Order: sequence, then C-alpha cells, then structure tokens
Amino acid sequence: MTAPAPAAAAPAPSAAAVASGWLHTARFLTTAPQLQFLPALEVPEIAFVGRSNAGKSTCINTLTQQKQLAFASKKPGRTQHINLFALGKQGVTDAVLADLPGYGYAAVPKADKERWQRVMANYLVTRENLKGVVLLCDPRLGLTELDEVLLEVIRPRVEEGLQFLLLLTKADKLTRMEASKALAIARLNAGGGQAMLFSALKRQGIDEASQLLWRWAHPEADQPAPQ
Repeated sequence: MTAPAPAAAAPAPSAAAVASGWLHTARFLTTAPQLQFLPALEVPEIAFVGRSNAGKSTCINTLTQQKQLAFASKKPGRTQHINLFALGKQGVTDAVLADLPGYGYAAVPKADKERWQRVMANYLVTRENLKGVVLLCDPRLGLTELDEVLLEVIRPRVEEGLQFLLLLTKADKLTRMEASKALAIARLNAGGGQAMLFSALKRQGIDEASQLLWRWAHPEADQPAPQ
C-alpha cells in the first residue's frame, strides 16, 4: 500500500486576520479619574482621543468587534475617566488601549473643561509606556481649536518616535471628492504621523487601522529575521 499523502499545512492567517483576532481579545482593565490612579505599565499603550461626538466609542467597539467595550455616555463630555483595556491572548497582556474622554462639548462647565484638558495634556506628555495616539476627527467639521492644541502637545513626542494616526471617522457621509480632499488635508495636519479614512457603517479602513495598531504594539514583528 502506498503511504497516505501528508496533509497540507493550513495556510498562515493573513496580517488582517492576525490583527483583528488580537484586537478582539480586548477586555476591561481599569478606569482612573486622575493620572495618579493609572497603573504603571511596561507594555505598549495606544490612546484614543477626540472631541465629543467624533465617533470614538464606535471606533473602538468596531475595531475590537465588541458592542459595548467602550461606553458612549448619554451626556457627552460628562464622563471624565481614562479607561484602559488589556490586549493579548490566553490571559497575557501584551498591549493596552486607553480610551480618553471626549472633549469640547459645549454643555460642560468651563472649569471642568480646563481641568480635563490639563489631565489629558499631562497624560500625553508624561505617560511613559505610551507608544501611539489615535486622534479621531469628523472630517465634516475638520480639526477644532482643541484638536490643534492636542496636536501641539504631542508634536514633540511624535518627533521623538511616538506613533500618531489622524483617523477621519464617519467617512461614509462624504462624497468621493470630499473624502479625497479631507484625506489630503489630514495628511498635512498629521505632522509626521499618518492619516486614514474610517467608517464603521461601511466597514472602511477597519483592516488597515487594525494592522497599524498591531504593528505599533509589536514593532519587533516588522524587524527582519537575523541571518
């Protein structure tokens, strides 16, 4: 009898599948009202920031394929905590997502706005394990004054190697010409970072953003194998 042919090896998962599976492991880690309550971590941390109603919670939930991981407050701007979500399979945390509260909501008292802006700025400047920042922007509104302030705050760290992505949410509401123009402007505003169109509704930019975040948290995977 002839020996049975060896079973064909299963094809390796695509980069998009690896990144998607990794993000799907996201689970709540902790919440902190102030910086001093954040745990000191050594794993890479990726922060999501943006004005209220920019679609931040929807973006995080879409990327992690979880409906209620990031909670969208019914009163935008009222929830002023930093929420951390752990990433990594089999109980091993290899990265963390940080969900920073939305800013710029008109109904929030000025004193609260200023206090939270200081907390956010301190976080972006001093958080040692911060490896990347995703700034979400509704391209129909463009960058607001507070977005510009945030860009100025992190620019020195971006110049030092902090990863940065300007993510244009709700891209499904733009015409093709509008989207092309918004992306060109965003690339100029990104100042050394990257810009990308994103739509949870049309599933646009999900694979690209997922893979980018995975590479930020696993820079060693982009290194060539030793000879």
